[in-house]
Amino acid sequence: MYEPIFALFCERVKESIQSGTFAKLTLAKTIGDTEIKNIYFRLVLNEDNTFSISLTSRYKTEEIESIHTLDEALLVLGTYIKNPFLTALLFTTDNDVTFKVNKKNAGSIIEQEPTFKNASPVMLEMIEKGIIK
Repeated sequence: MYEPIFALFCERVKESIQSGTFAKLTLAKTIGDTEIKNIYFRLVLNEDNTFSISLTSRYKTEEIESIHTLDEALLVLGTYIKNPFLTALLFTTDNDVTFKVNKKNAGSIIEQEPTFKNASPVMLEMIEKGIIK
């Protein structure tokens, strides 16, 4: 079952935000031709110097954005794994972390060299304001 591996992936997402290395997160590679194409996970800075997560769901004909807490956003992402997404990509300044589910329902995490040299602009602003140490 992929769930324990996905839980580890979610921990990596939280760690990247806490350590200030988060660049972006995307769900991709759907099963078959689906209405939904991607889900983008971005940090949003609130007026009270806290942060939320913006989930942008990109469909064939429209985009829908919703705002969540970090835990809520990760729960939402979990509902899309294998339904229809097979891959979640976490980009950090340390490395790229790819979560995949195969046909046998097994999850795996692959780490590669980082694509991004800098954290997301919101992440950098959070560090500058002392929200993230």
